[in-house]
Amino acid sequence: MSNKNYLSVYAKSFNWAGFFLPKKTYNKCSALYNFCRVADNIADDKEKLEVKEIKFKQFEKDFTQKNFDNPIIKNMWGLIDEFKISVKIIEDLFDGIRSDIKDKVIFNSKKDLLIYSYRVAGTVGLMMAKILKVNKESSLKSAIDLGIAMQLTNISRDVIEDSKINRFYINKSFKEITSTVNLANTFYESSFYSIKDIPISFRFSILVARRVYRKIGHKILSKKNLDNYQNSGKIYVSNIEKVLETFISIFDFIKLLFIYKKDDEIQHNHNLINEEINLDERIWLYHYWWWLFRIITCVWTWDQ
Repeated sequence: MSNKNYLSVYAKSFNWAGFFLPKKTYNKCSALYNFCRVADNIADDKEKLEVKEIKFKQFEKDFTQKNFDNPIIKNMWGLIDEFKISVKIIEDLFDGIRSDIKDKVIFNSKKDLLIYSYRVAGTVGLMMAKILKVNKESSLKSAIDLGIAMQLTNISRDVIEDSKINRFYINKSFKEITSTVNLANTFYESSFYSIKDIPISFRFSILVARRVYRKIGHKILSKKNLDNYQNSGKIYVSNIEKVLETFISIFDFIKLLFIYKKDDEIQHNHNLINEEINLDERIWLYHYWWWLFRIITCVWTWDQ
């Protein structure tokens, strides 16, 4: 694995939650985040549009051609092989990042917002779920939901900052910001019950990440109006607040031990996304490789 840990630099909330993962699993999650962050940084760098386009095309080419001289790409292919991650998911991620490499980004509908959020973050949730050994279909859908929820939180928090670089994912009004936070909350809710299907040694970390990130949305809503929102600067969760949310996550952990919700009772708001991207196909690709692996393993064991 690369020695550089982007998780600790760019994603302090995730890094906090990662403290509760086994070290080996944390390192694998960090390798996934490193890959996603390096790709995303190309779109975010303060360079000319033409330069960013060239750099991103080269990164895509290096990935496709398995340029293992780049340790970030080498580590990512190691994860793909180990956890049977479909390259189609990474292509979705690239589509999302590429959509940011423009002079001006503007979304005109909820559908645009949700498709973008799936591409740049739902994909990451899906890949992270594989690293955490999740295989159940409803749980994989919930992993997508948690990624989307976190991206919607980011968008709600960074409206002013994004507008300065000509990115208008939502309108610069507190009504729109509030609406986006509330939309994020629906995805946080649909992500909760399937966390029960994550192996118990990994479960608490995800509950902490979910709580800490959702807290950002709560703090946004507490601003009440656009003036307060603009004057507050970057909205973040303090260390004391992280400790409190971690403590509350203990009750979430206990709650999941005693409750059960059937898969068809968990609502996933994927209709608009599925108009353009077949999420079932993405999840089916996971199941195809998982079941093929199981069949080969059983046959090999029987032959012995």
